[in-house]
Amino acid sequence: MQFNFLFEYITFFIAALIISLIINKLILRFAKNLGIRNKNDVTVRWSNASKPSLGGISLYFTFIISVLIYASVSSTENIFNQIEFIGLIAAATLAFGIGVADDAYNTKPLLKLIGQISCGLIFVFSNNTVDVFHQPIIDGLITVIWVVAVMNSLNMLDNMDGITGTVSFFILTTCFVVLAMINDPNNLLWMFLIIAEVGALLGFLMYNIHPAKMFMGDTGSQFIALFISFFGIKALWNLPAIYEVPSWTSLFLVLTAFTPTVADTLTVVINRRKRGDSIMLGGKDHTTHHLVYRGFSDFKVWLIFLLISIFSFGYAICLSYFLIIGKYWIAFFGLLFFLVIFIPLYRNTLKYHPPKG
Repeated sequence: MQFNFLFEYITFFIAALIISLIINKLILRFAKNLGIRNKNDVTVRWSNASKPSLGGISLYFTFIISVLIYASVSSTENIFNQIEFIGLIAAATLAFGIGVADDAYNTKPLLKLIGQISCGLIFVFSNNTVDVFHQPIIDGLITVIWVVAVMNSLNMLDNMDGITGTVSFFILTTCFVVLAMINDPNNLLWMFLIIAEVGALLGFLMYNIHPAKMFMGDTGSQFIALFISFFGIKALWNLPAIYEVPSWTSLFLVLTAFTPTVADTLTVVINRRKRGDSIMLGGKDHTTHHLVYRGFSDFKVWLIFLLISIFSFGYAICLSYFLIIGKYWIAFFGLLFFLVIFIPLYRNTLKYHPPKG
């Protein structure tokens, strides 16, 4: 039985990878004809090069196609009768729409925030909330804050070639392994959806790693962040509740798995507050940018975040294992791991600055 599932996961992964590659190839071929508003189908970013910012299309439609494939081959369940799944697909579609609107019309931050809050509320009313305090109102509030935070954090991290796609790849892989460790038959659907999206991300990264041929855009970052926030709840936030260990351990587990994006966002927030700048505006003051100011090439910066993501993945899996067997005090090492990554990245932003002139 386990071998059959492994074969099915591999098949699902390969199918999603192929679908993603095909969609991205078509996007690159017809990008000029797919422009939403004149030149608004491109994004001028760190590389100072204008390229299609339509990578999110492959991420979303690979998800939709994988849902349809799973629904057609599954003879034991009707996923469209599951309120949790309906909540995911509704929120994911809304997030995709938010991204499309922002890429097309550069929507105002308040309108974007309202959309993100709505995504969080969809989770709350579809029984997809965090289970930390075991109080519906408090846990619902945390869920909304979590969704908004992840959607903005990953959007901010999408500032250099390959970074957000790579970080997202390993966070989702972490969630997949943790759900496999839980070994609950009810997680079968979630695991297939994760493995499909991991395949989609790999297909996108083949066009996004430096030198990128296309960007993710808000269309991609909003959708993938929503998707990640959902499985962060299922696999990480709610793991302690499943095994009846202290709920505070979930914070350190989440912090470990999300170390790359939390470290970058926290750095930007601290530095901008110190300067009196708005944290809502874009800028070339991220940890990635300051690594370039230090002398690393764009590709080496991607390699640094790749290594951080790999270590975050491995460390989060170890913490999950110890939580499952009841060794919850090990969770404190998650904070230690985060600080080991965050402090050098933050100090680097204080020491190395963009060249003058």
